[in-house]
Amino acid sequence: MDFNIPQEIADYLVVLDKFIEDEIKPLQEQDDNNRFFDHRREWARTDFDNGGLPRPEWEELLSEAKRRADKAGHLRYALPKEFGGQDGTNLGMAIIREHFARKGLGLHNDLQNEHSIVGNFPQILMLRDFARPDQRHLADAALKGEFKACFGLTEPDHGSDATHMETRAVRHKKDGKDGWLINGAKMWITGMHVASHIMLFCRTSGEDGDAKGITCLIIPADDPGVIIEEYLWTFNMPTDHPRLTIKDVWVPEDAVFGPPEGGLALAQHFVHENRIRQAASSVGAAMYCITEAVNYANERRPFGKPLSVNQAIQFPLVEQATEAEMLRLFIFKTAWEIDQMSKPEVAIKLSDKVSMCNYKANRLCCDAADRAMQVHGGIGYSRHKPFEHIYRHHRRYRITEGSEEIQMRKVAGHLFGFMGPNKGKNRNEPFDFAVR
Repeated sequence: MDFNIPQEIADYLVVLDKFIEDEIKPLQEQDDNNRFFDHRREWARTDFDNGGLPRPEWEELLSEAKRRADKAGHLRYALPKEFGGQDGTNLGMAIIREHFARKGLGLHNDLQNEHSIVGNFPQILMLRDFARPDQRHLADAALKGEFKACFGLTEPDHGSDATHMETRAVRHKKDGKDGWLINGAKMWITGMHVASHIMLFCRTSGEDGDAKGITCLIIPADDPGVIIEEYLWTFNMPTDHPRLTIKDVWVPEDAVFGPPEGGLALAQHFVHENRIRQAASSVGAAMYCITEAVNYANERRPFGKPLSVNQAIQFPLVEQATEAEMLRLFIFKTAWEIDQMSKPEVAIKLSDKVSMCNYKANRLCCDAADRAMQVHGGIGYSRHKPFEHIYRHHRRYRITEGSEEIQMRKVAGHLFGFMGPNKGKNRNEPFDFAVR
């Protein structure tokens, strides 16, 4: 067993740090761009008079950082070489995301809207793996920013229970052409304000609750039948998450993307990679909060002595530091294991481990941000420290990347033999957590 970070990844962290110092920090510091990261950040980023949408200047700054990262060869690290990437591993991405999050807020990595100079591209791999020959150009178009598709799965009355979605598509001819007529509603459709298309999931056959019978249709975002009812303001502004009504939208037969009637495979295609990377970000952000709290406790001298001499300050941070160390190793180990298996194997053998990492890391990050606020007192509660921002951002991951209850249910399914490699087996021996 070797717990050292692989040398090529350790060397790459040095390269990334130099790029941040040479290119990204100067960009953040010019033209008062720090307003997007200091105590003014929420107001600087959010156009409160325009539905709470991101300000164009904010999004342009993120785009410029990505352009520089792409030119330097970093943005596409995780993509295959056929798309200009470096065939980056899941372990590499986990280590990079944790490393970035431990630096705190900055233009290098602000996951409020999934921005990073080392990008995550689940949609590109989805297009690669599911596109028909006549759709394969969409991956290149997406990388060029010409095809911007948001993901239309969640509905006002259906989130985790996606198999019960009420949006329907029925076969319908128009001008002699075969196609689909769609009606329904969607919610939390992130990125709609700049989208060119929507990957819209609809029930095309079967009964409510059936996994089969859901089809993904690519529809133009500017279709008159796509009605933006409102942009939903969240705990963490700005918002780009609208509620939509889909009214009599017609698309031709070739709008079908992925397996007809098997569209849920798209939604699950990148879930394990996403969850482990996001867990790494959460544990990195937690370690940042813990470190900041420890440093402040050593510096602050109420009643003439350092705050850190008090066990009431020490012990909660000890608990969190211990949990962070254990989680960090668990996350890296699980990411490494993902790299050793095919996607079907990961789904069967590792899905529960990924869920363990994800829900525990998200919970730890929220707890660490809260504890850092408490240790810092009044200034910790203010926006002059980043803890409230970290809390508000990572709090959503306890819901959006598969709620922690859904992930705990998956762990329970593996643990008790309701799913996974031990499904249906009558276990007479103690469960061995070390055996895959």
